[in-house]
Amino acid sequence: MTTQAITSPLATLVPDHRREMFLPTLFGLPLLIIAENAVYTFMDRLSPRDYGGGFWNFYEYEGSTLFLAPTSKPRYRIESEITEYRGDVSAEAAGIIATLFTFSHLSFRYQSDLLAEGYDRLYTYSTRHPEASGIFQAID
Repeated sequence: MTTQAITSPLATLVPDHRREMFLPTLFGLPLLIIAENAVYTFMDRLSPRDYGGGFWNFYEYEGSTLFLAPTSKPRYRIESEITEYRGDVSAEAAGIIATLFTFSHLSFRYQSDLLAEGYDRLYTYSTRHPEASGIFQAID
């Protein structure tokens, strides 16, 4: 069972045969390694008690790349020193939070339309997410 099936009917899991193009499409080839590592680093910082690495699912919405979500646990305790948010969220929401932090962080260092577009697309999607309140508290 995927967290996508539990939390949101809007985002769909990227099928295995398209996974290899997900990250280059989401972040761009020049920022691929930097952005991927940033997502994992943010997740480690946001959920130090629950996250310890592992496989991630990739999600899209209406054919556009959207976010990554960890799969090692169904829920994560988020403890953001950046926003002082403390809460328990689904793996999907945790992934959204880490991906939004990554887009924002990298946009201050790199000029990339993909970063701005990705952030806007994911932010807009998050407004309709069942855990929107927790997501926005965690990023604000």
